[in-house]
Amino acid sequence: MQRFVRRGLVIATSLTLLVTSAACSDDGGSGGSGAPVPGVTDTELVVGTHMPLTGPASAGYASIAPATKAYFDYVNASGGVHGRKITYKIMDDGYNPANTQQVVRQLVLQDKVFAVLNGLGTPTHTGVLDFLRSNRVPDLFVASGSRSWDQPEKYPSTFGYNTDYTVEGKILANHIKTNLAGQKVCLLGQDDDFGRDTLAGVEKILGAAGVAAKQTYVTSNTNVAPQIGAFKAAGCQVVVLATVPGFTALSIGTAARLAFKPQWIVSNVGADYNTVAKSLGAAAPLLEGMVGSNYMPMNNDAANPWIQLFTKVNQSHNGGAPFDGNTVYGMSVGYLFVQALLAAGKDLTRESLIAAVETGGFQGPGLAPLRFSETDHSGYGGARLSRVTGGVQSYFGPTYETDEADGPVNEYTVAPATPPTNGIPSTS
Repeated sequence: MQRFVRRGLVIATSLTLLVTSAACSDDGGSGGSGAPVPGVTDTELVVGTHMPLTGPASAGYASIAPATKAYFDYVNASGGVHGRKITYKIMDDGYNPANTQQVVRQLVLQDKVFAVLNGLGTPTHTGVLDFLRSNRVPDLFVASGSRSWDQPEKYPSTFGYNTDYTVEGKILANHIKTNLAGQKVCLLGQDDDFGRDTLAGVEKILGAAGVAAKQTYVTSNTNVAPQIGAFKAAGCQVVVLATVPGFTALSIGTAARLAFKPQWIVSNVGADYNTVAKSLGAAAPLLEGMVGSNYMPMNNDAANPWIQLFTKVNQSHNGGAPFDGNTVYGMSVGYLFVQALLAAGKDLTRESLIAAVETGGFQGPGLAPLRFSETDHSGYGGARLSRVTGGVQSYFGPTYETDEADGPVNEYTVAPATPPTNGIPSTS
């Protein structure tokens, strides 16, 4: 009898070891508490992202993830976070939702990433929300202003980063209402949440009748002449663009070809001067007078301490790549992620990271407030307006904040934080 009991114990022990071994193999490491945590060892943390490194939306965007990686390399050179060096796996999805599904599955199931960070695009990232939730993968700081990321009850592990498109639409429309009253306003938007949410924000301030003509585009069709021609025929004087950078350039270039010269008001994702000017080439002077929005320090503000820090990181760890708004954006995402890791503690788990982000209180390069709590996963909650004058993009006026509902557009008066001396956040 004892023999059978002992044999049973041996079999049970063997099965336990097999299961434990398999689990460790599947998860790939430990968060320091003994429990296996995917993508985490005592010396390394593996995270991943999807970005359009190629294709019609790659202009400008292709430099974001390398900038984030450069900031991580800068932190790694100083020992990493809690002794762990950050490995950032960057996957090209070409801004094609089908590709996004494929590369995110590879990141999670094969590469065993701890989290997906700053996955870019509304149509692309929307398609992986349920997959990331079902696999309990932290889905941090999505590079889009869709309201989809701010659904804590449905997607508790997903957090936005960009200013909500509806919030931004309200701020852009507030400028139109205050400074361009009486002019005929029209809007071109991407045919997804990006365009729809921006339109919703604009109409909350101007009313539905305040937008005289509405057009949409899809990134698979680079001919926007029908839409721009319709605006000209409608007599539009102000055109709001909810466009990615390549389509901002296409729209403005097409308008010039049609001898149509409205006041352009451009969403932040498509308003980086350097990126759009590069696409326009010799036609870059067409951007003169363009009004845009942003919530990061302007890349050409050499006196700003964040720009000084990121310029140094760009030189030392990004090969001196062209320094534009996308570079600032990418490094700012990296800074926030390091803050979140530090707040989560040395015994890192997916749950501790989510709890740390929901605790909020982060301050970094941004001009507007960061909104993270158990009930708010939206990200930045405001923006400031810029204008191109003499080929230079500069801020004017105050920073504004508002909500995505019917709240007022108010000035945000809290001064931006300054970076730590060594450029790396700390827990103190």
